[in-house]
Amino acid sequence: MNRLRLYLEILAITASRFVLHDAWAIASHIALSVLTSMFPFLILMTALAGLFGTGSLADEAADIILEAWPKEVAGPIAGEVHHILTGRRSDVLTIGLVLALYFASSGVESLRVGLNRAYGVRETRAWWLTRLESIAFVIGGALVMLALAFLVVLGPFVWRGILYWVPALARFGNIIDFLRLAVATVVIVAGLLIAHKLVPAGRRSFRSVLPGVGVTLLLWLLGGVGFGWYLDSFPGAYASTYGGLATAMVALIFLYTLGAIFLFGGELNGTIILAKRRRLNTEPKPPLTDVIAMP
Repeated sequence: MNRLRLYLEILAITASRFVLHDAWAIASHIALSVLTSMFPFLILMTALAGLFGTGSLADEAADIILEAWPKEVAGPIAGEVHHILTGRRSDVLTIGLVLALYFASSGVESLRVGLNRAYGVRETRAWWLTRLESIAFVIGGALVMLALAFLVVLGPFVWRGILYWVPALARFGNIIDFLRLAVATVVIVAGLLIAHKLVPAGRRSFRSVLPGVGVTLLLWLLGGVGFGWYLDSFPGAYASTYGGLATAMVALIFLYTLGAIFLFGGELNGTIILAKRRRLNTEPKPPLTDVIAMP
């Protein structure tokens, strides 16, 4: 009972810190930044894939990114994504690449703002240094996505080779779909861990960020199912309100929901870390509820 009461108290403090840190407003900033940086990021992947002579990998990587989205949200966006990635672009290795890097890194910067507040830390590095770090994250993420896309593309060939030698495994034909879902899950978990550990100022252990990552994954799953159910049950709701902008607004509201959940996970980690510091402090400790007032 005492442990349950402690958990409820931590959740209540987390919710209060979430509101006090203007997380709703920052979530809208994250949603807009991610939406505007998505296409530059995919264009960057196209340029990098072209350098290795495997331009189709960028298209596959885009499918992996959208794999975890509800089909009602990902469907309309996927068509535009494939249209852009299959178009021939002559500027992606010149000034276009620089602009794509800059705009794609803005998504990382929006996460940094929210996580710095959630963990109660202040960024002391120069703006250009954090921007370079964000660009490094973008380039690294693009290369990782291309590598994972290569594995997904290679999977069917390997599977056919296995079936040639072991035909009895043919009844497990859905293993490729499972592989795609597993890759998308790995990308999400790894991205959350890296974001919480490396993006905000200061350093935290992987263990200290696991509670927020776990809660984020659970709420993202529930939120995705709920959002998909709403769009499936009321398909004309957004079209009647936003008209031709319905597709963009659905994606923006979906990303806004994900951004708010992501920040809640950060606030949960920040609350737990501060509570542990209070407990380890030898000085007289104020009630845990005082953590609410901390930055």
